[in-house]
Amino acid sequence: MGWFGSTGFRGFLAVLASAAIPAMGAADTHGIAMYGKPALPPDFVSLPYANPDAPKGGRIVFGESGGFDSLNPFIVNGIAPAGITNHTIETLLGRSFDEPFTLYGLLAESVVTDEDRNFVEFTLRPGARFSDGSPVTVEDVIWSFETLGTQGQPRYAAAYGKVSKVEQVGERGIRFTFNTVDRELPLILGLRPVLKKAQWEGKDFTASSLEAPIGSGPYVVAEFEPGKYITYRKNPDWWGADLPFNRGQHNLDEIRYDYFGDAGVVFEAFKAGEITSWRETNPVKWEQQYSFPAVTSGDVVKSVIPHSRPSGIEGFVMNTRKPIFQDWRVREALITAFNFELVNRTLNGGIPPRIQSYFSNSPLGMVPGAPAEGRVAELLEPFRAELLPGAMEGYALPVGDGTEANRKAIRTATALLEEAGWTVQDGVLKNAAGEPFAFEILITNGADDIINAATIYVEGLKRLGIDARVTTVDSAQYKERTTNYDFDMTHYIRSLSLSPGNEQTLYWGSKGVTEPGTRNWMGMNSPAAEAMIATMVAAKNPDDFVAATQALDRILTTGRYVIPIWYSDVSRLAHRKELKYPARLPLYGDWPGFQPEVWWYEE
Repeated sequence: MGWFGSTGFRGFLAVLASAAIPAMGAADTHGIAMYGKPALPPDFVSLPYANPDAPKGGRIVFGESGGFDSLNPFIVNGIAPAGITNHTIETLLGRSFDEPFTLYGLLAESVVTDEDRNFVEFTLRPGARFSDGSPVTVEDVIWSFETLGTQGQPRYAAAYGKVSKVEQVGERGIRFTFNTVDRELPLILGLRPVLKKAQWEGKDFTASSLEAPIGSGPYVVAEFEPGKYITYRKNPDWWGADLPFNRGQHNLDEIRYDYFGDAGVVFEAFKAGEITSWRETNPVKWEQQYSFPAVTSGDVVKSVIPHSRPSGIEGFVMNTRKPIFQDWRVREALITAFNFELVNRTLNGGIPPRIQSYFSNSPLGMVPGAPAEGRVAELLEPFRAELLPGAMEGYALPVGDGTEANRKAIRTATALLEEAGWTVQDGVLKNAAGEPFAFEILITNGADDIINAATIYVEGLKRLGIDARVTTVDSAQYKERTTNYDFDMTHYIRSLSLSPGNEQTLYWGSKGVTEPGTRNWMGMNSPAAEAMIATMVAAKNPDDFVAATQALDRILTTGRYVIPIWYSDVSRLAHRKELKYPARLPLYGDWPGFQPEVWWYEE
């Protein structure tokens, strides 16, 4: 089920309509929404997609490809294992995935802000405890936010830089005053991890370490072997078990992640019963390769989970820090030469739709081919001179004929390359200086579908005289190279929500051109994009927010930085029959906060 016609869409519209309700004043509240008011009342029993009567116990085993060498997920150095933040660390507020962007009290019992959101004040719950039994204090919160904002991954720095003052209020209150107009800041701070200050005294926070962080979450790290497995075990003394927000969540006693060489090996381990849940991304494989004994006997169940979130962007990103990708006509030529229709039919049976824009499959996305109108056009107009063709007039991805030759697309791509100064000489595409057009496509080991897509693409590029080659590396090398933007083209995926905000600066902001470790892998530097993001986070009504997001979508899509591939409007989960989930699904579907959070084990 996609966005349109879904109950999620109606719910989303209802939430946006509630934005007409005046924003809260400086009064205690049990939650906070980006627009309007939280959907759940102060006395809610549980999240609507959690089963408050779910049985407790049992375990789930996931499989991951690659490895890990650090237990600190908050820094640039090292590779942390899956799940360590979600399972062991808590935040001041928790997110409901049944609303576009609404948070409810978790470590904090209340959140206070004013109509313009110039500040936010959190009051800690008196019973909040770390896993070692020590209380979560105001000092821990202040230290965590400052340390993450100054020494943690780049994603933490931008929000902390907008804080002008931090102060303790009473015994359990923390007040943050802002120096920037940004209505999302109270929510962003509400989702910052809270760590125990005493654990890190005398230690280098930025150093990769195999010491597990002490958190206040439902699980603790029980056993692990770097690069092979990690097990999280339910803390029997977890302080938050009876909170309404947690009721029906974190039901399993044990969560384990086993690591394998590549995704193909993980699937074989699932078939053999070594892991108990598998997320299938290939619809053809889902239909044709799930007849193994555990499925036919009913021991393994196939579940399809619909969602109502944007497509996001996935495909092959071009690093515009590299001279050959700096001309938009070259990038358009490379997009045109990608024979999506052939690739999709070969790998996926032609089943999944193509990503049309970054926010496609939602009201936040531009309409392909349609010109900018109304408020969207007004927002883009001051930047008309810097916008690329199609941003104002309308743009849609080129469509191939699906044949291996793909002649029309190749002719169009050839003409674009000639305009950009590249011509075929003795069968090789070269520029005026005689330099050949050659580049590397970097992919992680085991990403079979992406490797196969890239391989088909490389064959098609030969028709243009382009020498492209696929290079596969392990996860550690991939992280190192992408962190430092040491690649030409690589596989790229950014999941996007129904309430995009400050994280967009990390994805597309100009600091990422030179600053390592951001999500701006394409190296884009667009004042227009940054202006749209600023409008989004400052918007007080849904009309301005939606228009700014649609305008940003146009800038990103017509920037021609990524060769989009396919997306799925459902998730396909195969799992042991004992693993169950509620019938009432969240708006976001299979998203962080769904599996294993609201799942349970039942014989």
